[in-house]
Amino acid sequence: MKKRVLAIDDDEDILNILDIILQDEGIEGSLFSTGIPVQQIIDLKPDLILLDVRIGGYIKTGSQICGEIKQLKNTQKIPVVLVSAEANLAMIAAKCEADGFISKPFDIFNFVEKVKEFLSSENFKHERKDELP
Repeated sequence: MKKRVLAIDDDEDILNILDIILQDEGIEGSLFSTGIPVQQIIDLKPDLILLDVRIGGYIKTGSQICGEIKQLKNTQKIPVVLVSAEANLAMIAAKCEADGFISKPFDIFNFVEKVKEFLSSENFKHERKDELP
């Protein structure tokens, strides 16, 4: 079964790049240009979540969404990676309990390596309720 990556970024150019990268890697992408409620994230059943810190036009920041994801029992094991140009990204990621961060602008090859690392890591295996035994 294809891996699913949820990406939220208010920059359409970044989303277009992510869409191309994910498709090239055979990864199913769910891309949003605005934030979405945590319940919708749960319904999408992603294997990895990529969040921009600043999401224009949305009431919450990516780090606030990350914090919510990490507080809920049924989503806390989904790896969350902040993808942002924020200067203090490491501190923001640590504060919201993100599993990692990627600074913008990013090198595409390093980005792909990082995504694959999180998708294959034994530390982040979680059950997808849509899979049959």
